[in-house]
Amino acid sequence: MTRNEDPNASDATVTHDWTADRSEVAALLRGEHREPHRLLGAHDVAGQGVVRTYRPDATGVEVLVAGAPPVTAERTDPAGFFEARLPSRPAPAAYRVRVTYTDERYELHDAYAFWPTLGEIDLHLVGEGRHEQLWRRMGSSVMEVEGVSGTAFAVWAPNASGVRVVADFNSWDGRLHPMRALGASGVWELFIPDVGSGARYKYEIVTADGRLVTRADPFASWAEVPPGNASRVFTSRYVFTDDDWRARQARRPALTSPVSIYEVHLGSWRKHEDTRPLGYREIAHQLADHVSELGFTHVELLPVAEHPFGGSWGYQVSGYYAPTSRFGDPDDFRYLVDHLHQRGIGVIVDWVPAHFPKDEFALAGFDGTALYEHADPRRGEQPDWGTLVFNYGRNEVRNFLVANALYWLSELHVDGLRVDAVASMLYLDYSRKAGEWLPNEHGGRENLEAVAFLQELNTLVYGRCPNALMVAEESTAWPGVSRPVHLGGLGFGFKWNMGWMHDTLSYFQRDAVYRRYHHHELTFGLMYAWSEHFMLPLSHDEVVHGKRSLLDKMPGDRWQKFANLRALYAWMWAHPGKQLLFMGGEFGQWREWSEQRELDWHLLEEANHAGLMRLVGDLNRTYGDQPPLWANDDDPESFAWIDANNADANFLAFLRRDGDGRPLACLANLSPVPLTDLRVGLPGAGAWREVLNTDAAVYGGGNVGNLGRIDVQPTAWHGQPASALLTVPPLATLWLAPES
Repeated sequence: MTRNEDPNASDATVTHDWTADRSEVAALLRGEHREPHRLLGAHDVAGQGVVRTYRPDATGVEVLVAGAPPVTAERTDPAGFFEARLPSRPAPAAYRVRVTYTDERYELHDAYAFWPTLGEIDLHLVGEGRHEQLWRRMGSSVMEVEGVSGTAFAVWAPNASGVRVVADFNSWDGRLHPMRALGASGVWELFIPDVGSGARYKYEIVTADGRLVTRADPFASWAEVPPGNASRVFTSRYVFTDDDWRARQARRPALTSPVSIYEVHLGSWRKHEDTRPLGYREIAHQLADHVSELGFTHVELLPVAEHPFGGSWGYQVSGYYAPTSRFGDPDDFRYLVDHLHQRGIGVIVDWVPAHFPKDEFALAGFDGTALYEHADPRRGEQPDWGTLVFNYGRNEVRNFLVANALYWLSELHVDGLRVDAVASMLYLDYSRKAGEWLPNEHGGRENLEAVAFLQELNTLVYGRCPNALMVAEESTAWPGVSRPVHLGGLGFGFKWNMGWMHDTLSYFQRDAVYRRYHHHELTFGLMYAWSEHFMLPLSHDEVVHGKRSLLDKMPGDRWQKFANLRALYAWMWAHPGKQLLFMGGEFGQWREWSEQRELDWHLLEEANHAGLMRLVGDLNRTYGDQPPLWANDDDPESFAWIDANNADANFLAFLRRDGDGRPLACLANLSPVPLTDLRVGLPGAGAWREVLNTDAAVYGGGNVGNLGRIDVQPTAWHGQPASALLTVPPLATLWLAPES
C-alpha cells in the first residue's frame, strides 16, 4: 500500500500449522489491521510459544529469551513478516527481538507484548466526554509497564482504517508501529518500550478511503520549534514552589480584590540584541521586574499554546496542550509561571476554543473526516479568519477542550483563562450572510451547543479550581455572561467591557472642542456597568491594523497627547471594573505594535515617556491602597455621580465607596483649559488630599493643582452635604480622598 509494500514479492509465502492467518497478515501489510497485537507479539499456539514481528527491509530477526540461546525467526511472508517458535510463550519483559539490516543491528523489547494502558473506565469517560484529566491518558505518556520503561501513545481517530506511530525512533516508518483500536471507542493505543522524553513523533493515519495522512498529536505537551511540526514526548521534572501564592489567592476573591492586568506578547516584549526572542526563563526575571515596578497584579499572555504561524499572535492554535517551544520546553514555561508567582504576580493566558487553523498536520480533517470540526462549512468554517469551528455537540471534542482548560490551570499553574472570541461561538450567524448559516433546532441564531459547552466549562473549572479567573472576550449584549450557570448565565467570572472601550476611545480621540457633543460616550457605560462583572480592556487589538497606538490616537500637539493619555488612564483606573493595559501603553509607544519587533524601550530616555510610565506605576499602587476603587466592584451602591452633566466644560466627577462607606472622588477636566475656583460637591467636610494628579510635573504635566490639599466646607453642592472650591488642571484627572 505504501513505501512499495508488496505482499507478492519474489520470495514465496511460508505457511505452517503455527503460522499466522494470511488474511490477517495481509490486513497488517495494508496498514488496516485494527488489532495488531492479536497477530504480532508472543502467543500460545498448540502448546508452544510463537513470537511474530513485522520488520520490512530486515534481513533477519532473532528472538532473545533470558537464559536461552537466540532463536532465529522464519520469514513467513516476503514483505518482512517473521515468526519464531519457542518452547513456551515468554513474558513481555522476558524477551527481546534482535533485528538485522544490511549494515545495522538493533535489539529491542517487543511493543506487541503488552496489554493496553487504557482501561474500560477511561474509554467510557472518553466516550461520554467526562474525562476531566484526559491528558493523563491520551497523547504520549512515559511510564513503566511490567518492569519495562517506555511511552504509551493514545489518539482518538474513530473513522480511521488504521493508525501508526511514525517517529525518529523508527526512522519515520509507520509500518513498524501499527496501533490497536480499543473497541468502539475510536481510541487507538500502543505502548512502545525504550522510548523516552524528547522523542519526536506523529501519527500516520490510513483513512477510510485509503489515503495516508500524517498528523501531530492533539494531546502532545511539547512540540517541535516551528516551522517543524512534529510532536515530542515530554516528562515534566519541574517542582512548583508557589504553594504560598496559591494559598493567598484562595483568600482573595478577584471580584473584591485589586486586579490590574499587563497584557503581553512574549515574542515581541523584549528581544536579544540580535533580535532573537528571549526564552521563558529569561523573560521570567525581566518581566517580573518590570511588572513589579509598575504594580500590576497580573500579566495576561497572548496565546502561548503551540501555533504554526507567528503572525497569528498565537490565535491559530495547533497544539492545545503544548506551550509554544519558541521560548523553551514546557518546564521552562512552568518556571515562568512559578517565578511570577514568587514575585506576587498572577498569570492569565489567552485561550482559543472558538476556532483552529486548517494546517494539514494538525486538527483539520484529523482522521480523514471532519472530526473536531463540523462537516458542513455553514457550521464548521469561520469566514473571517479562514479557520475551522469546533463541533461543540460532540462529546469527545467538548471533553478535549474542557480538559485542556483544566490542564493549563492545574498542571501549568496559570491563574486564569481569557477566552477568546466568545461572541463568534455564541451566534450561528456570526460574520455570515443570509444563506451562509444554519439555524438551531428552534430556528434561532443562538449556538445552543456552544452555550452548553461554555456552561460546562465554567462549572467544571470553578468546581476544580475555585480561585480561577475565567474571563470572556464577548462583544455583544448576550445576557448573563458572568452570571452563574445555575442562574442561567454562562458562568464566567468576568467579561471584557468592549462597549466601554469603544466609547471611551471614541471620546478621547476627539478634539476637545467637539467633546461636548459626545459627553454621553463617557457617561453611558455607567448605565450598564453592573450588568456584568467587567474588565476594562485597552488591549493589543486597539493598537494594530491602522488603529494607531494609544498615544498617537490622542488629539492635539505632543503635550496634549500625553496629557490626554494620562487623564484617560486615571479615568480608567477609577472607573468600576478591573483594568487591562497592553504592553507599550505604559510608556506611550508611538508606533503601532508589531509582533516582529520588540517594544521601543529607548523612548524611556525621554522625560514624557518616563513620566507616563511613572504615572502607571503610581496608578496601580494608589489603586491597590484605595479599597473604594475595588472592594465593591459588583455593587452599584459603591458608585455615585457628583457631576455627570457639565458637557460644556468637558468635566465629569464621581464617587467610589468601599464597604465601610469610605469615599474616593474622581474629577476629570477633559478640556485644554484649567478649571479654577470650581465648586465641587463632596460627601464630607474637612481636609481632603489629592491622592493623584495626572498633571503633576513628575508625570510630565504642568503641575497645576491644589498643592496636594483641599479644605472642604459644609456647603451643600451637587447633592452632596459639603463642597470645595478647587482647581482641576487642563486635560487631567484628579483623585481626592479624606485625610482622616
